[in-house]
Amino acid sequence: MAEHVEDLTVNYEEDGVLLVQEVGKEVLSKGSWTTILFRYRDFDKKTQQYSADKFTIRRYQKRNGQYQTKSKFNISSTAQAEKIVEILSRWLNAKED
Repeated sequence: MAEHVEDLTVNYEEDGVLLVQEVGKEVLSKGSWTTILFRYRDFDKKTQQYSADKFTIRRYQKRNGQYQTKSKFNISSTAQAEKIVEILSRWLNAKED
């Protein structure tokens, strides 16, 4: 667990191999409830290569001085990410009219 937002990561190592490699991080909101958008890649043990970029949104709650994961949503492909961006853009533009 982490004490500071800057220390939160999706990097995951097992037996000396980085199985989840964080390649980007954007803090969407800070406070006792923090939301972070991560860009990451999974390591394929068979091919010994990292996957294409994937994305995940994580919500953390700070309790007793430590951030704990409370929820997450994985965006499984760039196509799904593009669709989310398209829809949010359309909704935001409609709101302005």
